[in-house]
Amino acid sequence: MAKPDILPSSLPPRGLSRPQAAAVVGVSVGTFNAMVDDGRMPRPKLIGTRKLWDRIRVEEAFTELPEEGGGIDNPCDALLA
Repeated sequence: MAKPDILPSSLPPRGLSRPQAAAVVGVSVGTFNAMVDDGRMPRPKLIGTRKLWDRIRVEEAFTELPEEGGGIDNPCDALLA
């Protein structure tokens, strides 16, 4: 892992370990693993034997997650139309 003082604080690392990627999303490592498995989060890049998640792709995948209540039709909405 890179030393924290190598990068300026204004430049976050691009490659994230599994625990770091899970922390970016705000979930446990187990939940993050499930999200990778079901396609809600991207698969890692392989550098040698090390798996790293692209921070930008993780953030983009997070943006695409549905919002609370998203996709659930409210029958009362038809009355207002």
